[in-house]
Amino acid sequence: MADLKKGSIGEEALTYAYLLLYIALSSGQIFFNKWVLSSKQINFPYPLGLTLLHMVFSSVVCFILTKVLKIMKVEEGMTAEIYATSVVPIGAMFAMTLWLGNTAYLYISVAFAQMLKAIMPVAVFLLGAMAGLEVMSCRMLFIMFVISFGVLVASYGEINVNWIGVVYQMGGVVGEALRLIFMEILVKRKGLKLNPISVMYYVSPFSALCLFIPWIFLEKPKMDEASWSFQPVVLALNSLCTFALNLSVFLVISHTSALTIRVAGVVKDWVVVLLSALLFADTKLTVINIFGYGIAIAGVAAYNNYKLKKEASRASPDEARQDQASTTATLIPQKTDL
Repeated sequence: MADLKKGSIGEEALTYAYLLLYIALSSGQIFFNKWVLSSKQINFPYPLGLTLLHMVFSSVVCFILTKVLKIMKVEEGMTAEIYATSVVPIGAMFAMTLWLGNTAYLYISVAFAQMLKAIMPVAVFLLGAMAGLEVMSCRMLFIMFVISFGVLVASYGEINVNWIGVVYQMGGVVGEALRLIFMEILVKRKGLKLNPISVMYYVSPFSALCLFIPWIFLEKPKMDEASWSFQPVVLALNSLCTFALNLSVFLVISHTSALTIRVAGVVKDWVVVLLSALLFADTKLTVINIFGYGIAIAGVAAYNNYKLKKEASRASPDEARQDQASTTATLIPQKTDL
């Protein structure tokens, strides 16, 4: 009994450690990206180039881990038809999400960007309903209204609103919502379950290609003309943190559940909003900001709770555990955050 109790305590401590690691990496990556793009010391205001670097780094590391060192396995079942109809649009939307989300940091504060991201469930629900994946109901419409109202109140309370940044951030939200829709189609309709390494292995190269083409025309000429100091150590560390964030998501999902990762995500959002007010001079939180964001987060929590109860009612315990692998694939991204 004593050994069992000791083992249970140790497992619980390990779970909390994974949760803290996820929250720390996710929050830290957002601040790291903002610093790299905005710092006068680094002088690297190239969000497209930074995102391209992340995708190339992930592609190389995944190839080394799976094909060279063979430490991790890529699930079988990927066909040319699935790649063309699912991985290609997922990769394109992932590239769009990261590019536009990172660009928004050049115009708006981290806190305000995080508040705007709270509208994500609304975009996912509306696009999902259009794709036949969601069903309209009075309860869901009310939850969508609460989230939208909260984001509007938070935006109204923003002192320095830069609408260019808002457009970039909302474009990133739409891209992420489309990515999640395509991911759900890939997992549920085509029956392909992928762990994070597999997702990055397939998606990252195409995302890099999608970013490389506009980078040649939009940022490469500016980088050739500008006097900027390339800092390989800083940029490599930034890319490594992005990759580590995706792995931390897998660790949390493996040891807990989808509900836990979503709750941890809400905690992370508040950590980012509050810490950004202390770390960055361009962040000035108002009472209206915090009040509106609180309303939006309450709506997000209600949405997550509703979705998880609905999923649990349709799946047996064994199926639910098996679905965690597919849930991992759906959750990956947030995290290169953007």
